[in-house]
Amino acid sequence: MLRVNLPHDADIEQMGERVFDVLENVGAMFQSEEMLRALEAVGAKVDYGAEIARFPRKLQAEFAESARRGRGEAKARGRDARFEGAPLANLETQVAQYVYDFDREERRPGSRADLIEMTKLGDALHGEAGVGHSVLVRDVPPILEPLAAALVLAEYARKPGAVFAWDVRQAEYLIEMGEIIGAADWMTLGAVCIAHPLRFDRVVADRYLQMLKWGHTAGLTAMPVAGLSTPITVEGFIVVASAELLASWIAGRAVNPEVSLGGSMWAGTPDMRTGHVSFSNFDAMFYAIAVVQFLEKWCGVTVVVGGGEYSDAKRPGMYAALEKAHKAMTIAAFTGHHPAIGQGMLDCGKVLSDVQLVLERDMGLGLNQFARPIEPSEENVALSTIEDVRIGLGANYLQSEHTALNFRRSLWLPELLDRTGWDGFEKEAQVLARARQKSRSLIEGYVKPEGREEKLAAMRAVVERAKDELAE
Repeated sequence: MLRVNLPHDADIEQMGERVFDVLENVGAMFQSEEMLRALEAVGAKVDYGAEIARFPRKLQAEFAESARRGRGEAKARGRDARFEGAPLANLETQVAQYVYDFDREERRPGSRADLIEMTKLGDALHGEAGVGHSVLVRDVPPILEPLAAALVLAEYARKPGAVFAWDVRQAEYLIEMGEIIGAADWMTLGAVCIAHPLRFDRVVADRYLQMLKWGHTAGLTAMPVAGLSTPITVEGFIVVASAELLASWIAGRAVNPEVSLGGSMWAGTPDMRTGHVSFSNFDAMFYAIAVVQFLEKWCGVTVVVGGGEYSDAKRPGMYAALEKAHKAMTIAAFTGHHPAIGQGMLDCGKVLSDVQLVLERDMGLGLNQFARPIEPSEENVALSTIEDVRIGLGANYLQSEHTALNFRRSLWLPELLDRTGWDGFEKEAQVLARARQKSRSLIEGYVKPEGREEKLAAMRAVVERAKDELAE
């Protein structure tokens, strides 16, 4: 796999020392007294009034060394591994804030009706794999939003997928609702996305604390932005981003010494002309990969680079799909692991599009051509056909029976995409029309699950109780 131009070992250690400086002198905010007490117990210096924990250099150095011993020298992942394929675009826990209305060519805030529509699409497209909390239900009070989403999934999905609880207080109600419907892995406390730089606000700290108690991996879904929440230079970005991850790991082990260490890096860079922040431009990908490779080299902990999903494209289409594919393949080149191309989202993960989802699923099937086994059977080698065609003067392979019998399993035959290449806006419009029709036909053919009326009534009773208790 490829490597960015990291400094030599001595300079790597010097950058590690700067990480230690940040956490020793600046520290990190944890708006959780329980987490602060756990940190104090392992040697952090805690200012309870400011809710700041500072990490003595000795504590950090010992932790980094223990991580090296625990993981050993970081190995280049995927160098000799076979490509096993990337996940196809599914409706999971995207939790998009907006939905793209293809007919009106505009985005709108997500609603219960939108989640119902997307759940029908997901159930028709990949119901056996489950359908998750793909759209925020923004027409209910925020504290009740995951519960409203859970009711939709329970009513409309054959296999209800995970619901995202953004506040730990929602968890007990969702667990109870999951027990009623009999849904495994019913809820998730989601990603640990802090307020950069170095701030674990109360809601995130409470969720992280609960996740650690449940034995989840310690780490962040980090989304720092160069020039906004870190220095603009890649070196300063590496130091601050690494300090945030190190703080999360030390806190994680302080709460639960048995948790594993990990996380993901979604680096952002700003357009200084417009203020737009990109998580997919060349410099953003460079910053993310540099942090991941620095951490592997410095302390042996593997953090993944965020997937292809967060691209800048604002409208559905081939450009958006290729923008995501480029990002995903860049990640694969520098990490040895190929993430999913996308999950149907636009505008850096804010907007969900049914049209984009089916396009990316079609492209994902093309990508997974690389996962096909090569099996030298008699039928596959086709020696008799080779001998019939010989040097191609009297026969050719296109006219052979072997080609007619095997081309469907041998070639990528996309249902929606045009594999002949972009040929102007008219051709692009035809692809989009096919994708729109595919989405509509799947939803029209959807069949609602039956026999859940009593369970749904019991779940609605849980939501009614939560309205009173969570409002207090």
